Amino acid sequence: MAVLPMKKALICGLKRNRKRTLEYLQRQGVLEVSAEVGEDEIFQKMDVLSSKAVFERNAAEAEQALGVLQSYVPEKKGLLAAFKGRDPLPLHTYEDLAGRHDEIMKKASRLLFLAKDVGEKRGGIPRLEQQLQELEPWSGFDLPLSFQGTRKTAAFIGAIPRQTTLEEITAQLAESCGRPAEISIVSSSKEQTCLFVLCGKQDGEQVERSLKALGFSRAPQTSQVPAERQRQLQEELEALRAGIEADEKEIISMADARDEIKFVTDYYSMRAEKYGVLNGLAQSKNVFLITGYVPADQADRLEKDLTERYGVYVELSDPGDDEDVPVILHNNKFAEPVEGIVESYSLPGKGELDPSAVMAGFYYLLFGLMLSDAAYGLIMVFGCLYCIKKCPNMEEGLKKTLKMFLYSGISTTFWGLMFGSFFGDAVNVIATTFFGRPDISLPPLWFEPVELPMKMLVFSFTFGIIHLFTGLGVKLYCSVKSGHLADGIYDVVFWYMLVGGAIVYMLTMSMFTDMLGLGFTLSPAVGKAAAVIAGVGFVGIVLTSGRESRNWGKRLLKGLYGAYGITSYLSDILSYSRLLALGLATSVISTVFNKMGSMLGNSIPGAILFILVFVIGHALNLAINAMGAYVHTNRLQFVEFFGKFYDGGGRKFSPFGEHTKYYKVKEDI
Repeated sequence: MAVLPMKKALICGLKRNRKRTLEYLQRQGVLEVSAEVGEDEIFQKMDVLSSKAVFERNAAEAEQALGVLQSYVPEKKGLLAAFKGRDPLPLHTYEDLAGRHDEIMKKASRLLFLAKDVGEKRGGIPRLEQQLQELEPWSGFDLPLSFQGTRKTAAFIGAIPRQTTLEEITAQLAESCGRPAEISIVSSSKEQTCLFVLCGKQDGEQVERSLKALGFSRAPQTSQVPAERQRQLQEELEALRAGIEADEKEIISMADARDEIKFVTDYYSMRAEKYGVLNGLAQSKNVFLITGYVPADQADRLEKDLTERYGVYVELSDPGDDEDVPVILHNNKFAEPVEGIVESYSLPGKGELDPSAVMAGFYYLLFGLMLSDAAYGLIMVFGCLYCIKKCPNMEEGLKKTLKMFLYSGISTTFWGLMFGSFFGDAVNVIATTFFGRPDISLPPLWFEPVELPMKMLVFSFTFGIIHLFTGLGVKLYCSVKSGHLADGIYDVVFWYMLVGGAIVYMLTMSMFTDMLGLGFTLSPAVGKAAAVIAGVGFVGIVLTSGRESRNWGKRLLKGLYGAYGITSYLSDILSYSRLLALGLATSVISTVFNKMGSMLGNSIPGAILFILVFVIGHALNLAINAMGAYVHTNRLQFVEFFGKFYDGGGRKFSPFGEHTKYYKVKEDI
């Protein structure tokens, strides 16, 4: 339940050690660099953005080369590939590969060239095939298709878009033109009739007009005889296909370079990030300066390593009150998994309490209450444990998320046993349908919400009140810790009195307790005391909610408006009815799937149907309701719980580090 304290670091070193210092800082990933030192007559900043752009381009090209390899030689990935994380790379291996980065980049460039060449050749194949197809009707023609006649004759080689006979075309041409012409049909099909028309030079224009009126279009132009041109095109096609095959074989043969290209992708990404930092560094002719923030628990080690290894000077100091210090959350193993939930809302602001520890228990319990099936919980528990164990290099953020679902699964198992739900009523359905034993079931350790929904609703409201009051308690704690006890009394204690007194007073009303199915009603004496306490709380809220105003009229109006906030407490408490709704949804849907699966009774088809419906139905039910539990648990935390004490607004710690995709460099010891 803490925000890790930060130290401000000033690093000063000789420029000959700049490269090694920056690379070490990048591997450590514990310093957020800030460009606080401005330019003056001595210290200037380098413009290395063009070099950074080159590195980014190289990284992008290497990533594209990996995509080429993936399309031809897909990398075998297991079911847990998404959880695998980055592979650790020893520093000496990193340095060896870094020394070969130009050589490796040439392989990536070669892959891109081959892929481009394959694409161009594949693009040329349809063009050649189309030309072959166009020449097919002319394959038996023994003149070049570009032949246009002799000194005294005009020749027309082309087609009309329909099937016709020599007699028909001769008659049509004679009727429209009236000029003598020699017509030959080269080939004919349903789509077209290919013609060779020869006439006198002086009649050429009239014959051409008449042919165009019949829909005549010239044949594809070639200076070769069609058969010869077809043979040439076929050779070009075979050459393209052979070239594609050769290129693809070479691409496949380069599959062993995949890991090296992955490295060079990360290598150039790291260099681009390093040059981004270098662009903002203040440097003189012989000295460089780096300023930034480092976690307090890492500061001494960083100072020692930098001083001993690279001979730089490190000055550590406490940040000023007016500085925008980044935030790192630091919690125990139980609360650490929900840090991502807090971060998705907002990190703690300056001087604000980290709510992770106080919300963790509620988060797991709320999630379990909404899912509340022991079998689903066990699936979550063992699934998360398996993934964590099988993937030791898993990224820290993903590991925290899985641990969050692990603890939520434990809570789900607990509430499932309390409510007697194990795949819904699967135990009883299986025993009754396939073994004839309706007496076998999984009895609830507490009660069954489907049978007693009002009891579950009362429990949900009670849990919600505890949750809300805990949020108010955290606000009181923060007020006392910061030395503002009066604010804690005004903003918390009075609300405790008003809301708590109102709840106790309602418990003295038999109509209210009967409606909720409670087995007790408090005495009128208790009700009078509760009414007095609630009244004192109400008066206190009215008098203090507008305390920042010096005008008593405005203060009173603001106080009345503040007291109107009691309605928000009512709506907040009612929001916890979602615990009943989602819990019942999980149980009822499970029961429906179990009944559907058992429709064919105790038979082989019945067993097959039951297995199919059981597996598919419960998988869908688990996925949908686990997502619903996650969303609504977050909603209860963000709106009802955080709304009572938490503002947020902090800035996440963003260190200069290895923001790579495939490898993480491991410091040699």
